[in-house]
Amino acid sequence: MKKIYLTYFLLIVLSACGSKKTDSVSLNGEIKGLGNDTLYLYGADELYNRMDTLIAKDGKFSATLSTDTLVAVWLLFSDGTEYPLFMDKRDKIQIKGSAAELTSLDITGNICNEELTTFQNSLKGLAKPSDKVLEEKAEAFISSHHSSLASIYLLEKYFVQKPRPDYALIKKLTDRMTGKLKDRPYIDELLNRIQEEEKVSVGKTAPYFHLPNIKGKDISRSDFTGKYLLIHFWASWDQQSREANAGLRQVYKKEQKNKNFALLGISLDIDRKMWKETIKKDTLSWEQTCDFTGFQTEAAKQFAIQTLPANVLLNPDGRIEGKNMSKEAIEKKLKEIEKDKNANH
Repeated sequence: MKKIYLTYFLLIVLSACGSKKTDSVSLNGEIKGLGNDTLYLYGADELYNRMDTLIAKDGKFSATLSTDTLVAVWLLFSDGTEYPLFMDKRDKIQIKGSAAELTSLDITGNICNEELTTFQNSLKGLAKPSDKVLEEKAEAFISSHHSSLASIYLLEKYFVQKPRPDYALIKKLTDRMTGKLKDRPYIDELLNRIQEEEKVSVGKTAPYFHLPNIKGKDISRSDFTGKYLLIHFWASWDQQSREANAGLRQVYKKEQKNKNFALLGISLDIDRKMWKETIKKDTLSWEQTCDFTGFQTEAAKQFAIQTLPANVLLNPDGRIEGKNMSKEAIEKKLKEIEKDKNANH
């Protein structure tokens, strides 16, 4: 009798072990020219909240991974290149490619990987496609692949990561996705971001804010009542911000005596000394404010600032007149303001 129970027990254990193995993900890769290297695999969101190390020898690597559901992860190479990968339990993922072209790998093992591989291959015959062409192809893919995780990747790459995202288009594209995709954490966060962006779109009343200037005095929106106010979000650690400040310096030099216009800098610095040194070094003579909390600055949240540099133009009534305007667009707008002023006198 003991032998019967023991045999039954062993069958249960072996069955459980076998089930666990069956549910695992098998991953094998071969990248020609990669040599010996260390790669990392980490989750694109909290559905895969860990990092795995993959050791490549002569360009070949393999791993057995576990996941309870379909997840999106990043394959990170030592040169900093990241490539999207999708995997689910029981998948057998095959990765092929060349170290000379890590941004276009051939990945099979489930439909999402294969759909993205097909999309990437379709770009190879386009020579040097314009951003518009790439966006059109990405939009066509998303519109015809409503439930593919590859659609989320393309949405992020070609639309969300643009310097000036078109949130109306992004929302239209997400509306086409199935509920299964919309339930993903990334889409949930993106839709929340769009909702915040819509609160501060052109034509809306700007939120009230106050921040300390370089002397510690609180500066608020009401200090500029009756003027067109250009708010510039920047940081000393961001080179593009400093380049934008150089352009604004030219604008301010022309307009500093204009009683109908004001310029306000809101820095997302966290280092007071560096902030002050940069203001002096870059000769930023207009009003500057900072509370040294970085992107946690309340004003950055209120205006839905996601990237730097960024700017918002308010009219004398406190309504948003323009956003993320170029130096040329700012100068053109100021000429229009001056023209309207003269016409009303």
